[in-house]
Amino acid sequence: MSINEEVTRHYDLLIEEGNDPAKDPRPLMEYMDKWDGDVFIRELCLTKEKSVLEVGVGTGRLALRVAPFCGRFIGIDISPKTIDRASENFSLYGIRNAELISADFTTYNFHEKFDVIYSSLTFMHFENKEFVVKKIFDMLDKNGRFVLSIDKNRSDIIDTGVRKIKIFPDFPEHISRILKSSGFVSQKIIETEFSYIFSAI
Repeated sequence: MSINEEVTRHYDLLIEEGNDPAKDPRPLMEYMDKWDGDVFIRELCLTKEKSVLEVGVGTGRLALRVAPFCGRFIGIDISPKTIDRASENFSLYGIRNAELISADFTTYNFHEKFDVIYSSLTFMHFENKEFVVKKIFDMLDKNGRFVLSIDKNRSDIIDTGVRKIKIFPDFPEHISRILKSSGFVSQKIIETEFSYIFSAI
């Protein structure tokens, strides 16, 4: 089984097991905010005129906070069952300006540019981070913004207790170098309790 197949199966199984972060109770939501809460959302600089892409949209935990404040929202995720659940959540919350795509971001061919692209706790699944960041840079409109949250955890596996998923941990110095080499001219790094948040243009 390839890495992508393993990741897809893992997140499909999480849905089957009843895992939906978009519907987490408030204490767990507040815990997740330690990676990408209000400070992360503010860095997106959302307006009703902007088009936004989330890489690794999941079940919509962040997207439900973002989509109402932009003009057009697109979310992509490798897990079909996760996208199905996100679609249900978007309908439940009356989100009408969004499109959800079940595909591998690294190979999916987008036909538009975006004002904002963001990703949280997803880059650990990308082995070739240089390729992904360069693709994001090329997909941004002029003066576009990329916001990224990476976990401080340096483990190379996700261990759920019933399965182990290989991941590729992120390091802030490495991400900073990639952003610069990919063409981003400015970047800000915000450290939270559990993450580093990069905001680059």
